[in-house]
Amino acid sequence: MRKLLSGALALVLLAALGGYLIWAEQRPEGHYLSDLRIELALSEGIPSGQGNLLGIEPLLYPGDYQNLTRLHRKLAAYLEQARVQGLVNERTVVILPEHIGTWLWARGEKKEMYQVTHLREARQWLELSNPLRYGLAMVAAQGDDRRADAHLRMKAGQMAADYQQLFGGLAKEFGVTLVAGSIVLPEPYLDHGILRAGSGALYNSSLVFAGDGSVLGQPQRQQYPDGSTRRFIEPGTAYPPQVLDTPAGRLGVLVGSDAWYPSNYQQLAGQHAQIIANPAFVDGKGAWAGPWRGNRHQPLAADLSLKPGEVSEDQAWYRLSSDGVPAGIASMSVFLRGQFWEVRGEGLGFANLNGLHLASAGHGARLLNLWL
Repeated sequence: MRKLLSGALALVLLAALGGYLIWAEQRPEGHYLSDLRIELALSEGIPSGQGNLLGIEPLLYPGDYQNLTRLHRKLAAYLEQARVQGLVNERTVVILPEHIGTWLWARGEKKEMYQVTHLREARQWLELSNPLRYGLAMVAAQGDDRRADAHLRMKAGQMAADYQQLFGGLAKEFGVTLVAGSIVLPEPYLDHGILRAGSGALYNSSLVFAGDGSVLGQPQRQQYPDGSTRRFIEPGTAYPPQVLDTPAGRLGVLVGSDAWYPSNYQQLAGQHAQIIANPAFVDGKGAWAGPWRGNRHQPLAADLSLKPGEVSEDQAWYRLSSDGVPAGIASMSVFLRGQFWEVRGEGLGFANLNGLHLASAGHGARLLNLWL
């Protein structure tokens, strides 16, 4: 009798486990309507044949990341509207915001994950739906926030492939140089022109794609991570800023708060940079108009011309990004907008040219254009 009960219990457990694994693999999609409107919030200069910087600040939500088709449709619609306005040509450098690729960890999950209201609930759905991958990622996780590390590490291979397919494809489709915001991956590297994820520490990196969809240069890693991301993102100081040749001129990329540090501009100027792209992200409702939080976790921040709380967040970005730009170099900062559960993107992009600060205003998705 005891053997019979033990056997029956084992069968029940096996059936439950099998049912759970089948459930975990299912990915039904729900209906989703997306707003494809975008406004031209900033346009300065006149066409001179030298090209232009075109910043795109998309309004994105978790549902946009359920599959690549949705995300491509939205970003391509923004670019098409810019093209209709005469802002896209073979010398255009398109700049997308920081972490636009990082949220690719949410691609291809259960519809329930996109419907919850809190990030912790979304992460729970991610873990429940990917038990084996999450468990293996936790074993390899590093940093002070191992759970956040594991969430990115477990899907790193898929994220790298999606990032290159999506943004390299957009660059080729519209024939532009495209600064593809940033993505957090473990030890990113190129293998014969293909972006791969390694097995080491996580880095916040940006890739630049040429008009034929190929990769220009190497992944540009963020030098000085700030905010909560520093708990699982490694500083990229071993990989200094690089300058790339584009049809619009020599391009440097500074990711996020790297735009605050004069030493980064000096390194780019030393390589004869002519334009600087700054993909950025500011999180928190009201944060853009609130007190500047600084980057107190980086020793180099002690040498900045501003102290935390001295000015508002927007004024700090304007001053630090403007003060560091050498004469004759055009720059543009582009921020991610929208809401990812309770994480809210708040920044408003701006540009600098010949010492003149050009701020933008407006709501929703935005285009920023600067003729060179």
